[in-house]
Amino acid sequence: MEKPISSSPSSDFISVYSNLPNLLENVRCNGEGDENHKPLSLWPGMYHSPVTIALWETRVKMFEIMNDPSNDAPPQTHLLNKTPSQSRMTVLYNFSSDFILREQYRDPWYEVRIGKLLEDLDALAGTISVKHCSDDDFTTRPLLVVTANVDQIVLKRPLSVDRDLKISGSVIWVGRSSIEIQLEVKQAGEEGHPDSDSVALTANFIFVARDSNTGKAAPVNRLSPETEKEILLFEEAERRSILRKRKTGVDKKEYASQELDHLKALLSEGRIFCDMPALADRNSILLRDTRFENSLICQPQQRNIHGRIFGGFLMHRAFELAFSTAYSFAGMRPCFQEVDHVDFLKPVDVGDFLRFKSCVLYTELGNPEHPLINVEVVAHVTRPEIRSSEVSNTFYFTFTVSPEAKGGKYGVAIRNVVPATEEEARRILERKDAKALQGTKRANN
Repeated sequence: MEKPISSSPSSDFISVYSNLPNLLENVRCNGEGDENHKPLSLWPGMYHSPVTIALWETRVKMFEIMNDPSNDAPPQTHLLNKTPSQSRMTVLYNFSSDFILREQYRDPWYEVRIGKLLEDLDALAGTISVKHCSDDDFTTRPLLVVTANVDQIVLKRPLSVDRDLKISGSVIWVGRSSIEIQLEVKQAGEEGHPDSDSVALTANFIFVARDSNTGKAAPVNRLSPETEKEILLFEEAERRSILRKRKTGVDKKEYASQELDHLKALLSEGRIFCDMPALADRNSILLRDTRFENSLICQPQQRNIHGRIFGGFLMHRAFELAFSTAYSFAGMRPCFQEVDHVDFLKPVDVGDFLRFKSCVLYTELGNPEHPLINVEVVAHVTRPEIRSSEVSNTFYFTFTVSPEAKGGKYGVAIRNVVPATEEEARRILERKDAKALQGTKRANN
């Protein structure tokens, strides 16, 4: 017998089954609900995954006023001291007992669809940040929280769609108006494997708080870590915040000067491809020849509870294009490893014309048994009426190839990617430097 989704306002544990919450119960034919139910138009989550539905339903029940804030309600001004445990939430996917839920999440290889999971991770991180930001006073207008960036998502081992999955997370650091949430995905191991409690995936999201009326940055509740682990996570996140600020202040001219020799080396092989293609290295390929693109009009069904396009949906679409790009490039099924970084530069609205452009930015071939394919996806909001196109999001994904492909008919033959322009060379260098910085942070941690 299926159990209902738990969604009480104080819930910190959500057990998810495939059955959807009965959002239409007691809703009148004209679409208007009674005092206990919101109109159907205020439930965009019903078009998303059952996990996102459950999380958004929980969030709305915690802060019902967020759907229709009073214009004269005062802003939150009283800051509280909260512990990480006060924001902790857990989501359980009942894959082992729910066939329909398995079908909703499985990919062609009977693993969990990573793109769909990215939606859920973003929804959970957002709900956790809302929970932390609450001043527990329903007479004030609550803060809006938006995804600023994804610091990193790392897949440590494949996720099977046949075994239950659990995501847990909490706030680990706060600044003045920014919040870092860390999520961990665990899945029971196969029989005979003792690693049932090991972490299969980690994710770090950065959210920023905004005043719901003015849209300006707003201060958030303070965080008081209690345990030794919480203190360590807070200190590590503080160091990451300092590094992010330093990175935004880097002088681009000085950087270009320091890396001039490296730029020239990158461009030299690209010029051979352009000027003397018959003499070019057959184990290399121009970056521009790895490109793919798709586009869409953003629909109302893709919005979040604040009326804008759900960040998790954007990550989902970007991941699937990146996967296809890596698949076509490698000639064999790629294995996702990590989301290196995601910047949410501009909000995306319903009705926007969105274009996703991908390319293999570079490859790492030092270990032939474990080649890495680094894919960049850039999302552009295009407005033909005013001849405008702006970058809304940038995504960086890392893939390797599936282990079984190594013994296949053609074996592993991943090409080196070379730039044809200085702008492409700069993008490669900047991304490699960012990856090296991430590796340093991981080693220090």
